[in-house]
Amino acid sequence: MDLATARRPSHRKCKRKRRYIGQQGTASVGDDDAAMAMSRFLESGGGVRALVESGVTTVPPLFVAPVAPVSSAAVNFVVPSVDLSLPRSDAVALVRAAARSSGIFQLTNHGVPAATMDSALSVVRAFNEQPLAARSPFYSVSPVGAVSYGTHPIPRPTDGQPVTAPLLPWRDSLLLRFDKLRDPDLRNLPAACRDSLLEYHRALTRLGKEIAGLLSEGLGVGAERLDPVEGFLMQCHYHPPCPEPERVLGSREHTDGGLFTVLSQDGVGGLQVRLDGDEWVDVAPVAGGFE
Repeated sequence: MDLATARRPSHRKCKRKRRYIGQQGTASVGDDDAAMAMSRFLESGGGVRALVESGVTTVPPLFVAPVAPVSSAAVNFVVPSVDLSLPRSDAVALVRAAARSSGIFQLTNHGVPAATMDSALSVVRAFNEQPLAARSPFYSVSPVGAVSYGTHPIPRPTDGQPVTAPLLPWRDSLLLRFDKLRDPDLRNLPAACRDSLLEYHRALTRLGKEIAGLLSEGLGVGAERLDPVEGFLMQCHYHPPCPEPERVLGSREHTDGGLFTVLSQDGVGGLQVRLDGDEWVDVAPVAGGFE
């Protein structure tokens, strides 16, 4: 396999596992008004969770996503699966085939304890569901050291039209950046999350090295060729209930810029990937697995 033939799939996160991600028409809001509304929202320090707690029954314009085309054709697609308990040569062959075809695969028997995965999801959920007074001191969309927490604006899908105001996804995110060359500044990492997320990071660092080795061997070079990885970005996304889930995005269509992404879904689902024919297909979570 060469780098030119390995696919980097576009993917997105739709609320409530909808097959569509927008509404018929978008809310009209001027750029100046949108900028002021964005500033007020970010300065409030409450995030999306605070909107839900306030009892909103309609989605504010800053969150309303434009219509996105969705194929109505039936797509017979099965996400490739890689079992890391298989002999090394078999695992390499499966990773190589998945990278060439869909660019995504589900990982099983990966060695990360279920308790580690469950604890990471649980502490992030518990932190976001604390009273506002407990979580707002950590709210900072701009990084504080290696940590940021809040509702991070994303570029609004334009479909070739002039760029407009950013879009807010329906989620609150705790982001941690790990640099291999220095210890991260984690002073803004909530204490209630620290132990579980650092243990999860250690486990995923080991798994990431294993995946990098498989990809490297799939390229026909030594297992260490793609190692060391320079750093890691851990993104912990919390999606509160939404009064109008068909009007918002959990994550817009995008292609990740890193070497690869390891995703743990919580069982609710909503992840979609785009195939070569531009069809969007659901990627259902696998209990105990990664995508």
